[in-house]
Amino acid sequence: MKSTLVALCLVAALQAAPAAVPALPSHNVAWQRAAADADIARAFAQARAENKPVLLYWGATWCPPCNQLKATLFNRADFAAQSRAFIAVAVDGDLPAAQKLGQRFHVSGYPTVVLFKPDGTEITRLPGEADPEQMMAVLQLGMSGGRPVKAVLADARAGKPLSANDWRMLAFYSWDTDDQQLVARNDLPGLLLQLAMAAPATDPETSTRLWLKAIAASDFGMGVKPDAAMRERVARVLADPVQARAQMDVLTADAARIVRVLADGDAPEKSPLRPAYDAALQRLAQDPTLSRGDRLGATIARVDLARLGAPQGAVHVELPPPLLQDLRAQVARDDREITDGYERQAVITEAGYALGRAGLWAESDALLKANLSKSHSPYYLMSQLGGNARKLGHKDEALRWYAQAFQTSVGPATRLQWGAGYLQALLDLAPQDSARIEKTAAEIFAEAGKDGGAFDGRSIHVLQRVSNRLTGWNAGGKQTPVLKRLRAQLAGVCAKVDAADGQRAACQTLLKPATAG
Repeated sequence: MKSTLVALCLVAALQAAPAAVPALPSHNVAWQRAAADADIARAFAQARAENKPVLLYWGATWCPPCNQLKATLFNRADFAAQSRAFIAVAVDGDLPAAQKLGQRFHVSGYPTVVLFKPDGTEITRLPGEADPEQMMAVLQLGMSGGRPVKAVLADARAGKPLSANDWRMLAFYSWDTDDQQLVARNDLPGLLLQLAMAAPATDPETSTRLWLKAIAASDFGMGVKPDAAMRERVARVLADPVQARAQMDVLTADAARIVRVLADGDAPEKSPLRPAYDAALQRLAQDPTLSRGDRLGATIARVDLARLGAPQGAVHVELPPPLLQDLRAQVARDDREITDGYERQAVITEAGYALGRAGLWAESDALLKANLSKSHSPYYLMSQLGGNARKLGHKDEALRWYAQAFQTSVGPATRLQWGAGYLQALLDLAPQDSARIEKTAAEIFAEAGKDGGAFDGRSIHVLQRVSNRLTGWNAGGKQTPVLKRLRAQLAGVCAKVDAADGQRAACQTLLKPATAG
């Protein structure tokens, strides 16, 4: 009862508060906020005049990895000092034309960090998941005459010789946020394998990183064909604290996948790599030179390895008691010690996920509820609580949390995303509740009508998912009156949308399949 009252108070408070302009990523850097093409034009004009590169950060207030960057990289003194040599541009996804800018620069996943030459040529995308020191090193490589990764990759594919710095640019390129600029998603495993095989052994950190990334991308039979030599190579990395520390982000993010690939069809839970991998992750989880978020990521990887013998979506799992003890202690310590709001948003959301992943659902709920009033984006935690309840089969509770998350979400793009999340939950958990589904869909389309960027970038993809789910819901024709009313509402919205850049046309595609019956 108490937690419900807390959540309701948050709903009332946030509904009453006006939407604030998103905060800049840090206060120690001269960030230029970009909300339209004109802002970008000014930034690049300044870059050309001062002969400086441009560093573009694309993120969102609520996004945990974005908050991790703010807590571990953007606030660093050396990053602030380096920023005097580039033009720092921040694009928050909820700014007026941010989604259009996202399409322009081919960025969609939060966060994405891109380094450009003054003339607008993209040099590289920085690996936000990497250690801050490694990100700084990649940034400095790119700024000190680093060639555009696109050109470097073309030479690598052609078998031309590359410099050591070229190879490092490829190894530390953010393939996760490439957005298919350099390589189609399905071609990535083969490309990483090609690069790993060609990388010179004279730089073990670079070649090892490419091999690990190739292995991690090779799930489902694509890419690397594992053999004894490959397993031995990974075992050596795991046994060496220095090497494991250098490859921390790949080893933690892809632990279970790497073990599955190297098991090569055998039972991955019985792989001899598992205990060695767990030992390496324990060291990383206790490494004081890593951030709290990275240390917790290592413990989550331990949980993922321990779950290898369980069904993929198992809700209740039996994990080793020492592992659960380590996880509980780490989460409690982080919750107690964190004072920075950005770090709290990054780590506590990760901790809530970790506890649920370990089957400690009540503890996950308790942690998330206790942090609602401490979070600058409590709607994210509410969505996590909804997800917990949904996994446990508590449908009504899940829908209450998803509804509160939507009601309290802030920012035009964010409200579309959270509204879509609530609608999808309704369609999955209460498909018979036509009135609530129609009301929520109508709210989403009304939100889109108020947002000049609703039909660009991430936001149009959100609306397309809403459209597809609604037309699928009406597959038998029983909901035709509802969709007819929603189409009429949407027609009014589309009529007011700017026809430029295909935005009105994009709007008019929504709910179209329902009219073709």
